[in-house]
Amino acid sequence: MVRHGSMVPALFALTLLAAGAPPATAQPKVRALGEQDLVDMMQGSSIQATRGSNTQSMVRRVKELVAQGHKFTMIAVEDVPDDWTVASGGGIGGGGGWEYVRERTAKQKLPTIPSAQTAALQALSAHLGKKFNAVVRSEAAGATLTALMMAAELGVPIVDACKAGRARPEGSQSIQWINGIPNTPIAYASRWGDIVLIDKVVDGYRQEDLGRAIAVASGGGASAATAMAAKDLKRGLIAGSLSEAITLGRTVREAREQGRDPIAALVKVTNGHKLFQGIVTASEDRGERGFSWSDVEIRGTNEFAGHTYKVYVKNENIVAWLDGKPDAMSPDFIANLDPKTGDSINPPTLGSYVVNEEVVLIGWPNAPKQWRTPKGIEVFGPRHFGFDFDYVPIEELQKARKLGR
Repeated sequence: MVRHGSMVPALFALTLLAAGAPPATAQPKVRALGEQDLVDMMQGSSIQATRGSNTQSMVRRVKELVAQGHKFTMIAVEDVPDDWTVASGGGIGGGGGWEYVRERTAKQKLPTIPSAQTAALQALSAHLGKKFNAVVRSEAAGATLTALMMAAELGVPIVDACKAGRARPEGSQSIQWINGIPNTPIAYASRWGDIVLIDKVVDGYRQEDLGRAIAVASGGGASAATAMAAKDLKRGLIAGSLSEAITLGRTVREAREQGRDPIAALVKVTNGHKLFQGIVTASEDRGERGFSWSDVEIRGTNEFAGHTYKVYVKNENIVAWLDGKPDAMSPDFIANLDPKTGDSINPPTLGSYVVNEEVVLIGWPNAPKQWRTPKGIEVFGPRHFGFDFDYVPIEELQKARKLGR
């Protein structure tokens, strides 16, 4: 959904939100996060993203925060006190922004604000009349860094959870909405400081429509802020997503340090599958309606020589085909990685691939108990993206595969 990969926002100035936070009568159980935990989390979140992500920029920023003396803590969903309110922030946008808006505002020399994310959160806090006790990640990739920066400035823990478990192109693709928990009120802020508050939407699809329209009209991106009551966290989030990110990051780091294959290590730890390896021969990219779209073709190398792979991208990897047959599809993970390092590849534009570079793709199930419900498949399965076939779990597709490993 977001444009987090290479555009890392400045540290949010949220002290006004934090200052009035009510003191807890009893301190909940939290885990302190050290620098290595945070670095591994950035690496793992890029892998979870199911698209390219600028890991090095994220790592550099989180190290800067540690060096500045910021402390980071993480709290499990089950340990969040019942009277807490949890904030979530992130960007919305992609390709296809109104270029004339950018051109006109440049001619106007319209000043930008230090942080649209701060503006959105402050507006939501004032609208609700509540302070935020914790922060939760909206999706993977740069949204993880966004959530950490929010938590550091507020002086509150980050919840070990996520609304989607991975990155996703549309705001309606969240556990919160498929389980019937409203995502409103929601506040949006543009880079120039415009504020839009939406109290009510008909459904998650309309929230996506309205938010995307704001992003397109703001030159391709805007920041959003929402809140969730503690009583809704267990139904509205995928628990353990940040711990998973740390595990993924640590797995590839240790494999590299020990001279082992990071891709094989990832496949093992995720109980996943090596889907393909090859050279990118085409990445037809376009930006429209606030999304970045790519149609990708890959020529097989190594054990995949003589085979072809295709990937449909809508901000993220959505469907993949091996020799013309569906091989993996959302909401399951399809991660495109550097075969030597196991890191997510940082592309020139959101969701694109770099032609003539070698890439490996791995896949694994995405929280099957939560995403593989009828509603989850409705909003995130292949038919939602216009394909005329039903969702098939990745493990079933891989069992039926004819290509030997």
